Amino acid sequence: MQRYGQMIRLKPEGASEYIHHHKKVWPNVISMISACNIRNYSIYFRDNFLFAYFEYTGDNYEADMAKMAADPETQQWWDVVKTLMEPLESRSAGEFWAGMEEIFHLD
Repeated sequence: MQRYGQMIRLKPEGASEYIHHHKKVWPNVISMISACNIRNYSIYFRDNFLFAYFEYTGDNYEADMAKMAADPETQQWWDVVKTLMEPLESRSAGEFWAGMEEIFHLD
């Protein structure tokens, strides 16, 4: 299992809409997240920043993320929520959500 932390900023005018959408995520989007071996997924909000945490339990992260990205309903979901976000300038090439380095963990 691999833990992931990610950050992104919400556009100030998009925060309430983003939060509203996440009170009722589309069921097929939830199913696809699970089918792509993502568990224990949480998104936190503060001062228009989002922090996401999840655990990946599969054995080919890139293939699972490609599978998710190819799913038509997930693409529709992203079309709704991505317009509400602003990627961090410090993100790596190819990232939308900026990956974070884990520096401490306690089980």
